[in-house]
Amino acid sequence: MKKTVLLLGAGKIGRMIARLLMDSGDYIVRVGDAFEDALARLQERVPTVETRVVDATSISDLESAMQGCEAVISALSFRFNANVAQAALTSGISYFDLTEDVATTRAVRAIAEHAKPGQVFVPQCGLAPGFVGIVASDLASWFDELESVRMRVGALPEFPTNALTYNLTWSTDGLINEYCNPCDAIYEGRRIELLPLEGLEHFALDGVHYEAFNTSGGLGSLCDTFNGKVNELNYKTIRYPGHQALMQFLLRDLRLDRRRELLKDVLEAAIPLTFQDVVVVFCTVTGRRRGQFVQKSDARKIYPQTMNGEVWSAIQLTTASAVCAVMDLLLAETNPRHGFIRQEEIGLEPFLANRFGKLYESAHQPVT
Repeated sequence: MKKTVLLLGAGKIGRMIARLLMDSGDYIVRVGDAFEDALARLQERVPTVETRVVDATSISDLESAMQGCEAVISALSFRFNANVAQAALTSGISYFDLTEDVATTRAVRAIAEHAKPGQVFVPQCGLAPGFVGIVASDLASWFDELESVRMRVGALPEFPTNALTYNLTWSTDGLINEYCNPCDAIYEGRRIELLPLEGLEHFALDGVHYEAFNTSGGLGSLCDTFNGKVNELNYKTIRYPGHQALMQFLLRDLRLDRRRELLKDVLEAAIPLTFQDVVVVFCTVTGRRRGQFVQKSDARKIYPQTMNGEVWSAIQLTTASAVCAVMDLLLAETNPRHGFIRQEEIGLEPFLANRFGKLYESAHQPVT
């Protein structure tokens, strides 16, 4: 029997989620958004979805949209997700989101404490946080004793042409959040907060040179999971060399980190969107195994794909396939869990074997 899912958000990622779920043949997708034109654009691409105007600031409106559904996926800006989670709790359905916002995840966790049997609350189901945490946890499980867990992820233009060597590929709100908020980490065995845009480093992969620096949210709940078990744990965003210095100028020197709406307007007016992108995932873990100090890494690159005659960007594919895979796996469990679920509780092997998660398997690159 087909499962009915409410998808909130008809933007770039929402369209991809709807496409994947509908093409599977096992889901009925009801899409809610505040903007009728966004719903109309989605229905042009995926004509079999149901659509309705939904005000995500209204709990009653959300609850009405959730009637008859088994789960809700929020592809909205993080600021709406606490409302969505609360409405899901009242409606008795499972909840999934893509947020990178730490405060939002704490709010969802608190709501999840009141979950009914079989009802799960699973935030941070995208790329980072999300898939990268599943990979890091799998790598770490190979070791007898952990030393360091380092996670590096970036969604980059294939053909950068501006001084920032960057194009918008996903939520501008989420991007600004990552660049401006404190960053969780573990250093010398202690949980700490790092400044965003600090910790600059350089590396090369497949002959391409990159830089990476601290950004917020990418660790998800891994600080809780690895607390007391690892000496060093951190997450950094990957960009092309030179990007960090210019963002430092904008955010610190011009103080646009204090004027986020203005920064959003500037970025969206000046930096074009691209669907010609590449997603880079690079995780490295060190520790002891059978008495030896060793290192194990995982590297993946994902590029755009054409589906049903339409080009979908790498960030659309990776984000949407991750949340679809996690939801698909959890809703299919014969002994359903309940409450708050961390991404690292999802096994990498079943994730990659899943019909949605297999996108990441084909992108795997052996690291020597």
